[in-house]
Amino acid sequence: MAKTLQIRRLLGMAALLGTAFSVVGMRLVELQVVRHEELAARARQQTHREVAFEPRRGEIRDRNGIPLARSLPAKAVYADPSLLGGRHVEVAHAIAPLLEQDPRELARALEPRYLTRSGGEQVTVQYVSLGRRVSRETWEEIRRRMEQLAATHGQGDLKRAVTTEGADSQIRYYPGGRMAAHVLGFLNYEGEGVHGIELMFNEKLKGIRGWRRTEVDSSRHELVAFRDQNVKPEEGLNVILTLDERVQGIVEAELAETLARFNAVSASAVVARPRTGEILAMATLPNFDPNDPGREVALNGRNRVISDQIEPGSTFKIVAVSAALNEGLLSLQDRIDCEQQRFLYAGRYLRDTHPYGLLTVQEVIAKSSNIGTAKIALRLGGEGLYEYMQRFGYGRTTGLPLPNEVTGTVYPPARWDGLMITRIPMGQAVAVTPIQMVMAYSAIANGGNLMRPILVDRLEDASGVVVARNEPTRIRRVISEEVAADMVESLKMVVSSNGTARMAQLEHYRVAGKTGTAQKPEAGRYAPGKYVASFIGFFPADKPEVCIYVVVDEPKPMYYGSVVAVPAFKNIAQRLANYLNIPPDSPPAPRPPSTLVVRGVN
Repeated sequence: MAKTLQIRRLLGMAALLGTAFSVVGMRLVELQVVRHEELAARARQQTHREVAFEPRRGEIRDRNGIPLARSLPAKAVYADPSLLGGRHVEVAHAIAPLLEQDPRELARALEPRYLTRSGGEQVTVQYVSLGRRVSRETWEEIRRRMEQLAATHGQGDLKRAVTTEGADSQIRYYPGGRMAAHVLGFLNYEGEGVHGIELMFNEKLKGIRGWRRTEVDSSRHELVAFRDQNVKPEEGLNVILTLDERVQGIVEAELAETLARFNAVSASAVVARPRTGEILAMATLPNFDPNDPGREVALNGRNRVISDQIEPGSTFKIVAVSAALNEGLLSLQDRIDCEQQRFLYAGRYLRDTHPYGLLTVQEVIAKSSNIGTAKIALRLGGEGLYEYMQRFGYGRTTGLPLPNEVTGTVYPPARWDGLMITRIPMGQAVAVTPIQMVMAYSAIANGGNLMRPILVDRLEDASGVVVARNEPTRIRRVISEEVAADMVESLKMVVSSNGTARMAQLEHYRVAGKTGTAQKPEAGRYAPGKYVASFIGFFPADKPEVCIYVVVDEPKPMYYGSVVAVPAFKNIAQRLANYLNIPPDSPPAPRPPSTLVVRGVN
């Protein structure tokens, strides 16, 4: 009987153990087979960690290596409201100025808050982001102020209430402030370029992200031995511009004075090297601060040098005259009857500012005769004029690596009315951009070659190795060397005592250039009282180092190019001659020796 009872007990225990092992086995099957992928992923999530490392964004530098845009280390700052001990208002007033935030809004953000979980449990919010890109200097000052508050109130938690997290981020900094803002552009909140060089070279500048894949323990500390991958970030390339920071500063300072003096809508200028096409300065005022673009970008963000179409006025007269000379239709000494100020063509009168009779072709340029230029264009014909407008680069973009460049407006002869053959040569019924004008005049200055403008000289890696370089590129020969020399002689006459731009003369340098005064078209007609004043010139005229174009939109009360734009050109040219150490055309006359008088001391 006892033996039977023991057997039953053994069988019962065996059944229980069997059932237990069955349950465990089923659980193991569920965990190891059925839910293997799910649980493995959860384990990886808890023990594996992947950290991204942002590369340093490349710098934008001027031709001399001076940084125009650079990235500085920054901190991501957050607060734990539960540690503020009810002093959120005081903390907000202490650090809001450093974060450039409204103290009242920051105080509301720092108020203690609670979240209710699905089970009804209330938890305290312990994370409030205060800024993703806070400079190290600003963060150190925030920390110092929090330590002062903690010491004042005897609340040690205040020191830990505001802290940083994760790896350093970056702040894009533009040392020159507003200087060259339209060329440089700026970054959006995500660190992506949205204007200028920052946009066009965004992928080259931002580099390649690195990462680390590793395992962590229960306290989230890295287990270095289990580090799987560790790829360092590749720093962005540095973009070296052809701009010269000093030249840019000179140009912007003179434009600011012109803008204020004539109460103009805008003032723009370009400085280029005619032989190579390098752009030394490109400026438009008013501008904006890329460190804090804000609403200014919407008002002043347009780079007028490449995005504005203007009727060029008399500066455009070089096209018809040089084309006729190049085609052998006339010479500089041929005479044109300028009809004593009024010329009737196609039922409409074309007028000159002053009454002229017979003028040589050279005098037509020097005195800026509309009638003389129109008669030269009539000899050339519509197709010939249109061909040379295209050869000079009008009606198409120059290829500058900047966004929003426009082509201008150059209509083919099939779309001309009966008057346009006489109006286009004097810069009406055609629209150009300032950069097109600079390259066209540079073609005359360098002997007849249209060059591709260069704004980016090269790309360098972090160690200074050149990755890519832009070399001077000739697009086409526009006119012969002989005709270019003739045009230079004619443009020198413009800046002589008998020309329209005698105020552009420089001491020790011969200047070649042309004034322009153009009415602004609006809604199919010319707007009364609205003008664009301009002057474009290069020097030394026979061996030009720089070509400078100044254009002023709606100056008041004076609006003539000779009065508004010429003084700005002259000031820029004089300062550049000194800074660039440009050799004079002829050495200055020696001064007579001074007499030194030594007086005795009684």
